[in-house]
Amino acid sequence: MRKIYIFDTTLRDGEQSPGVNLNTQEKVEIALQLEKLGVDRIEAGFPAASPGDLAAVNAVARAIKNASVMGLARSVEKDIDAVYEALKGAEDPAIHIFLATSPIHRKHKLRMEKEQVLETAEKAIRYAKKYFSRVEFSAEDAGRTELDFLCEVTSLAVREGVSVVNIPDTVGYLNPAEFGNIFKTLKENVQGIENIQLSAHCHDDLGMATANSLAAILNGADQIEGTINGIGERAGNTALEEVALALATRADYFQATTSLNLKEIARTSRLVSKLTGMVVPGNKAIVGANAFAHESGIHQDGMLKEKTTYEIISPDTIGLRDSKLVLGKHSGRHAFREKLIDLGYEHLTEDQVNAAFGKFKDVADRKKNVTDEDIRALIEEKIIETPEVFALEQLVVSFDSHATPSATVTLKTQKGIVKQESDGNGTVDAIYQAIDKLTGEEVELDDYTIKSVTDGTDALGEVHVVLKQGDSSAQGRGVSTDILEASARAYVDALNRLVDKRNAPARNRRDNVTLI
Repeated sequence: MRKIYIFDTTLRDGEQSPGVNLNTQEKVEIALQLEKLGVDRIEAGFPAASPGDLAAVNAVARAIKNASVMGLARSVEKDIDAVYEALKGAEDPAIHIFLATSPIHRKHKLRMEKEQVLETAEKAIRYAKKYFSRVEFSAEDAGRTELDFLCEVTSLAVREGVSVVNIPDTVGYLNPAEFGNIFKTLKENVQGIENIQLSAHCHDDLGMATANSLAAILNGADQIEGTINGIGERAGNTALEEVALALATRADYFQATTSLNLKEIARTSRLVSKLTGMVVPGNKAIVGANAFAHESGIHQDGMLKEKTTYEIISPDTIGLRDSKLVLGKHSGRHAFREKLIDLGYEHLTEDQVNAAFGKFKDVADRKKNVTDEDIRALIEEKIIETPEVFALEQLVVSFDSHATPSATVTLKTQKGIVKQESDGNGTVDAIYQAIDKLTGEEVELDDYTIKSVTDGTDALGEVHVVLKQGDSSAQGRGVSTDILEASARAYVDALNRLVDKRNAPARNRRDNVTLI
């Protein structure tokens, strides 16, 4: 089996998804899970974008021991310097530099002729080689670049000693036959191509990112770049879990494999979804809630007789399994701790376990049985902590379909316990107006999303909000069996994050940069 290297760009291209803004703690948390998943290379960010991004990349670089950590740079010296600074302390650092090569980018963005593009690429690669033994070069918008010029650019990169040449379908324009042909052409026409790895980086604008990536593998690609859940710019990137399972399920056809621990896929998907606030659609391949659900009577009959009639992948393959230990309000801390270990949370500190156990007891008082999904939601709500400037103490609401809804909110603040009553256009609006009056924070509610964590009338509900305050934004999450309480907790969480960002503006400021 030929090994296909997995290059994860969830923390860079994935974070470019509209509305996503991960803090340093969250980036490290995701990176550690990617390491557990077994990815080969982690692109941690774009250090030149801001001091905050540089610091976050450095935190990831110091935390990761079993994967290469990479930083992105344009083909300019200051960007390369920023990556070098950010990756100090990394076990296995590498740099990813890029330069546009297509006619439309050369004319309208770079304002360069072909010769100038080649000169700029050569200069950037040579400068990067001074600091890094492993350099990856990307020909941005390679999919719309003339094949003869792309061969010329790749030949230059090979001569200058790069380790990887990446071929991005930056705007998701190509079909599998066209994209595969690029790799076939490069393999046949570039001298020394056998000395480097070819990589594929596909976007999903026409829904063909995974298909294009697999076509690249069939035509000689050694590395696939993508994100967890397929998040990213516009319609997103190649979903790495889809490529990995396609190779594993159809090994007979592709004759290639990855080094991923497939049983960590479900947990990784869940973590990325929660920390980014991007809900995974129910019909999403591999990790969607319905990926292993069967409602049709014909399908159910077939499944009862032989699972492979309608299921080509076992849920266990990606780490999904039925609960073996049912927890409820009478369960003790020991049973709770054992369940956490069973679910893969063996490295939590005692303080984190205690905080989660307290929340578990609150939920158990309201639910007959607490499921694995309930517990995961509680843990992932508690595991990334923001300094609590405000904490929800009590919530009282009044609703009458023939009267104006009202809410009384009690918060714990640095000045003590404060209470406020407010009316609103709806109950949630009343809650949020009361919180605004108590905190004195002027914010705009940019997004509000509710989803059910589990099934049933006593299901845990999760609320995700995004608040804007001037040029700054922050997301918050709240989990409860009562959706109004979850709404209040999410709002307070987002306010705490906004205050935390305001106290450290350099760490969290980001510039808008168009990347591959």
